[in-house]
Amino acid sequence: MNGQTSDLVYLFENALKGSSPEHLDQTGIVVRVGDGICIIHGLTHAIFGELIEFEGGNKGIIFDMDADSVSVFLLESSIAVPELEVARRTGHVYKTPVGMNFLGRIISALSVPLDGKGEIHAEEFKPIETTIASIIERSPVNQPLQTGILIVDALVPIGRGQRELIIGNRSTGKTALILDTIINQKDKNVLCVYVSIGQRQAHIAQLWQLLEQHGALEYTTIVSAESSEAVVNQYLAPYVGCTIAEYYRDKGHDVLIIYDDLTSHAIAFRQMSLLMRRAPGREAFPGDVFYLHSRLLERAGKLARGGSITALPVVQTQSDDITAYIPTNLISITDGQIFLDTKLFNQGIRPAVNAELSISRVGGAAQTPAMKKMTRALRLELAQFHELQDFAQFGTELDALSQQRLSRGQRVIELFKQPELSPYSVTDQVLMLFLFKENFLDTVPVNKVQEYALQFVSFVRMVHGSLYQQISEAQDFSELNLVSLREVGNTFMRMNGYQ
Repeated sequence: MNGQTSDLVYLFENALKGSSPEHLDQTGIVVRVGDGICIIHGLTHAIFGELIEFEGGNKGIIFDMDADSVSVFLLESSIAVPELEVARRTGHVYKTPVGMNFLGRIISALSVPLDGKGEIHAEEFKPIETTIASIIERSPVNQPLQTGILIVDALVPIGRGQRELIIGNRSTGKTALILDTIINQKDKNVLCVYVSIGQRQAHIAQLWQLLEQHGALEYTTIVSAESSEAVVNQYLAPYVGCTIAEYYRDKGHDVLIIYDDLTSHAIAFRQMSLLMRRAPGREAFPGDVFYLHSRLLERAGKLARGGSITALPVVQTQSDDITAYIPTNLISITDGQIFLDTKLFNQGIRPAVNAELSISRVGGAAQTPAMKKMTRALRLELAQFHELQDFAQFGTELDALSQQRLSRGQRVIELFKQPELSPYSVTDQVLMLFLFKENFLDTVPVNKVQEYALQFVSFVRMVHGSLYQQISEAQDFSELNLVSLREVGNTFMRMNGYQ
């Protein structure tokens, strides 16, 4: 330590002469402060992650420990901490309030309400770091979590308890996909937690308004750490959100948690690490950044006793580079990824899901029997279409079979286009896919495919309500259902002049 710091320590120890050794162990003095971090001499028996209280009213968390000092990140940027201020141990780690009253509310990473609706009554206080459920306590993922987005539910199914990464460039529709998924959970006994990391306040206000308009706010909690807040708040936000989600899960609920996005979270942790003078590694990130996210995402899963947490982490790429450090880390941690492609987005294909690079390692286990039947070999057809499309660009003459495959591929791409904030029910989805699988779309012009499919679904629901209800309740097609649907499909084609 330098001479000035030694003088401060000498003054501090003289000021506390006559105190008991136990008291000295619990007390320290601030010897350096700046950039939201302070160095405290003393606190001999402090532990990593412990909450520290300052005489001036501020609080902080220990994130680094040296032989004779600790590094503490301050939680309140509005309360100044001067040098020589006394700090005391609390004897416990940072805890966040939890409770069912947090539904429908927007809070900060420090659990301060941001929606102007008053204080939130907490039922418990839980540490933000907790023991992860063991394999014995978990159950296989076998129940679908419907996003309401046709291409996702058909080709990249998500199960309750799964961790599915949403990855793509800036402005490729990641938030739109998340919003549709949250809105689609209405009346499905799924509670939602949305964690915003490093976003603008205007973004959160817009999100809150859209959720309220669609009646989704009542089962959603929003945890916000804005870009203007202290870096430690951006670090804490996903752990606070996950702790709230675990409380809901332990009450027997299925929970969907979205981390938007973990790129900002990793950058916040990199800033903290540089302030603590930790050695930078690949892309200037510290070596433990993998552990940062792995211990967060491992908390998702389905419990054998009931309840689950489905995690949808978001990561932002640069120039579609999924081989960067943070994206590859998260790809290796999660159970699959939904890749949103800039080229598809610019071509007007929304959602811009790249079917080749998107995958779900849970697969058919997270699909209903009806969806399994309708999507069999669909991914293969899409792959063949993209291959033929590449040949067709060079003016290559194609045989009749190849032309037919190209035509069907164009129609399924058009079928997968979907407006924002209009998720489909699973019954509507399988009816649309039925049209494609049974070749009812082959004579429909490509630009009319989406309109035709929506009208067909409406026709079945309104005119053949009992058939629609049977499929909806069974989530499967019986042979009798298929025969009836083919008759309905032929009738609808004649009505629209396509037969």
